[in-house]
Amino acid sequence: MPEMDLAFAGSPAHVRAPREVQVIRTLAELDRIESAWERLAADGNPVSDFAYARAWAAGLGGTQRLSVLTTGGPEHLAIAPLVINRGGPGWLTLLAAEMYEIMDFVHADESPLSELARVIVRTGRPLDLKRIPADAPVVAAIEAAYRGRGIVRRRPAGGSPWIPLDGSWADPEMRLEGGRRSDLRRARRLAEKMGAVETAILTPTRAQLPQLVEEAFQVEAAGWKGAHGSALAADPVRGDFFRRYTEQACAKGILRMCVLRIGGRPAAAQIAIESGIRFALLRAGYDEQFSRCSPGMLLTAETIRYAARRGLRAYEFNGDVEPWTRVWTRHEHACCSLRAYPFSPRGAWALCADGGRTAMRRFRA
Repeated sequence: MPEMDLAFAGSPAHVRAPREVQVIRTLAELDRIESAWERLAADGNPVSDFAYARAWAAGLGGTQRLSVLTTGGPEHLAIAPLVINRGGPGWLTLLAAEMYEIMDFVHADESPLSELARVIVRTGRPLDLKRIPADAPVVAAIEAAYRGRGIVRRRPAGGSPWIPLDGSWADPEMRLEGGRRSDLRRARRLAEKMGAVETAILTPTRAQLPQLVEEAFQVEAAGWKGAHGSALAADPVRGDFFRRYTEQACAKGILRMCVLRIGGRPAAAQIAIESGIRFALLRAGYDEQFSRCSPGMLLTAETIRYAARRGLRAYEFNGDVEPWTRVWTRHEHACCSLRAYPFSPRGAWALCADGGRTAMRRFRA
């Protein structure tokens, strides 16, 4: 395999990566490692899936450039799904980090991670890993690679809530505290007074998908996310990403489109993935017109019931811990963030810029 010049990342032109390192800059090159990536991501975490990364990479604009690094042979492959941010010091960040899900390097074992980390240091670019598992092996690999070659700042990041499922969750209402259980029953009665309550958890066909996705977007836009401008219908970047990703997940048979209807009208919707042992929420919303009967909570109860009865072992809420997720669980995946500044002109630029912003915040406070 030819040596890969790392000068694209801002390092001196004479610095070259070891022969086993590849730098992937185009979608065509990315597609060549699909099967290997899929084998590594076989645990069912959708944000580690090749389709998730591919769907985001297909929408990269002028502010980011694909820079996925791989090293190791077929049996010991490791992938750093990175992009270069144009402008400023040119940060390296995780592909799709803007979705604020827990991201990580993709690997079968830890042995190739050290080499990937050393390659990242040699690019001379600062590194920003916003939300990664606190116990991920890449954390130790990055800290070791930058020792004597840069500065690494590690901070806690918001955890991600989840339910470790067992058979008792087949009746999720019984897992709630007494008051919460009464609230849910009251919400169900209110909903039934407004019309027939129906829940559908669909594995859509390609023909069904466009209508179901648009319906989910409309339901979300009719809630608080629409009022705050964060709904997918008002966000062309994330909206287009979800359209691309749901198409790919639909083709793989792992997509679940979930909707709760009251009187024939969609009141709450979820976009989710069922893969491996997991049921993972990627997006959820409800129509404010039905807020009195908590349609989002009613739909969540039904999808938890579905996952438990399917024998799945984890219900992943993704996103941040919020009051409504606390109703269901106190379990969360611990996360951290890493910002690494190599001893290079770009690293010094990033460190000074971050220091200036910190000083300004303290001054304003």
